[in-house]
Amino acid sequence: MITKMKKYTFLVFHKDYERFLTQLREAGVLHVSEKAEGLAEDEPLQNKIAFSQRLQKAVEEVKTLLPQSVRMSEADSACDVVALLDEFPCLRSEKSRIEQVIAATEKEIERLRVWGDYSYARIEELRKEGYILRYFCCPKSQYEPSWESLYNAFITAEKDGIVFFVTVNHDNEAFAIEAEEIKLNEHNSKQLQADVEALQGLLAAQQAKLEAWAIAHLSTLQAAEKQALQDIDWTKVNLFTTSLVENKLCLLEGFCPIENVTALNDMLDREHIYYTAEEPVESDNTPIKLRNNRFTRMFECLTGMYGWPVYGEFDPTPILAPFFLLFFALCMGDAGYGIVLILFGILTTKKVLNISMFEGLGPLITTLGVGTLVVGFFLGTFFGIDLYTVSWVSDNLKSVMIKGNVMGYDIQMIMALCIGVFHICLAMTIKAVCYTQRFGFKQNIATWGWLLLILGGLITAILAVTKVFSPTITKWVLIVVASISALGIYIFNTPGRNPLINIGAGLWDTYNMATGILGDVLSYIRLYALGLAGGMLGGAFNSLGLMVLGSEPNVGTWIGFIVILIIGHVLNICMSALGAFVHPLRLSFVEYFKNSGYEGKGHLYAPFKE
Repeated sequence: MITKMKKYTFLVFHKDYERFLTQLREAGVLHVSEKAEGLAEDEPLQNKIAFSQRLQKAVEEVKTLLPQSVRMSEADSACDVVALLDEFPCLRSEKSRIEQVIAATEKEIERLRVWGDYSYARIEELRKEGYILRYFCCPKSQYEPSWESLYNAFITAEKDGIVFFVTVNHDNEAFAIEAEEIKLNEHNSKQLQADVEALQGLLAAQQAKLEAWAIAHLSTLQAAEKQALQDIDWTKVNLFTTSLVENKLCLLEGFCPIENVTALNDMLDREHIYYTAEEPVESDNTPIKLRNNRFTRMFECLTGMYGWPVYGEFDPTPILAPFFLLFFALCMGDAGYGIVLILFGILTTKKVLNISMFEGLGPLITTLGVGTLVVGFFLGTFFGIDLYTVSWVSDNLKSVMIKGNVMGYDIQMIMALCIGVFHICLAMTIKAVCYTQRFGFKQNIATWGWLLLILGGLITAILAVTKVFSPTITKWVLIVVASISALGIYIFNTPGRNPLINIGAGLWDTYNMATGILGDVLSYIRLYALGLAGGMLGGAFNSLGLMVLGSEPNVGTWIGFIVILIIGHVLNICMSALGAFVHPLRLSFVEYFKNSGYEGKGHLYAPFKE
């Protein structure tokens, strides 16, 4: 649901305006009406926004350095925050530099390992005596044994089909070999490994230095970030203020939730502020504040992914929540996978699992797991096992499972299509009711005409098939429904306009509805197809595991069986969960929102507060 708002207009003397804004911020209930013009051109505001973003980025990075269960130092208000922001990248860059040196040294160690623990000083002594050592490598197939007699070549190592060899010659002997010549480092691999160990000590010290810096200064950065955001809000409110009467009066507009109106009015009356409070109109760009129960509130993040409703529009979350849960469960379609999701959601909620992408989504994942467990049981699938065919499931339980055919089609596929028809009809009903409430019945005659035609036709067809209506009654009911609908769709779709234009517009709508509705309904087959595919893939992994186990299992086959089941079902859960999230979201965002007329162009209530 969307909380009702009151639109406020304030008129304040310029000398009292700063005190008024301070009191308004302390009240923390007014969403100031924004004006886009002038914000981008205001250089002080843009500088504050850039500084705030820099602080936010620094805080996020410093948090990752903070050790677990450590107490941070208190914020230091006298500390130079700009200096801290300049100091932190230097500390982080030094750590990155050490890591890069370690990586480069380890790569050099790997390159030199084949040459053993040579002494570069001894090589230099041989060179002074007139003996030159040159180092080469080439594929084994290209190595010529004749090089050993011609150039005093000695093979030192072979690795991955590559031959490494050295030649010993006098310094006045020039020759060329069709092989890659290698330059040795002054330090051999063993000496470089000692360098790496010393560098790792430096890295550990630098990491400790960063952690100590984070403990000492994170609170200061967080306090500065909060202050920067308050400064931005204060600056914006001043920019949203209109000056009147040669800058003597300040005019400000905003919106307050209906439950906070009394407290705001008391503060304004106490301070003798002139104001007016009225109902917002369509053109006011009123912010929205959602008010949903605990279950529905978990799904508000999905609504936000598409866009928030505008004020006066219907909040789609109460409808989105149960249908998304049902669609997700049908796409997963496995009771065993539901148990896994429940455990994953609980561990995420209790912070046992800290995965950033799932932060705050533990209760939602748990709820989706419960839905998958229930629906998966009725579909008769448990970790890829068809419960309807196994002997250890009682007949009483099998009797409630959704299995069988209707007119030669799988009942689960028919169920998915029926859910789609109901979902779309519900969307069209919501559109007709909400559009009538917002814009009036006169502007939505065509919407009601289509709803009457589709919903009335379906109900009449059902009553005819169930023999409630006789053929004669069915014929006359359909004639009446079609006639009334045709008047709304083709004649009165836009009152006051030329009837011929209305007829043309109605024909175009007919084409769009005929092609669109059919495609929308068929889209719901994915609920059946994804669940079926996941179940079949899970069953395939079970069969593969049983093949490895064999008829005479031993320790080795049992290990193979368990490994295949774990890897296979983890892979299947991940793929099924991805599909079960994306496709129900598509059905909600495309099929449902399109037919319900949902716009999603609103913005959230953000009060001016400390």
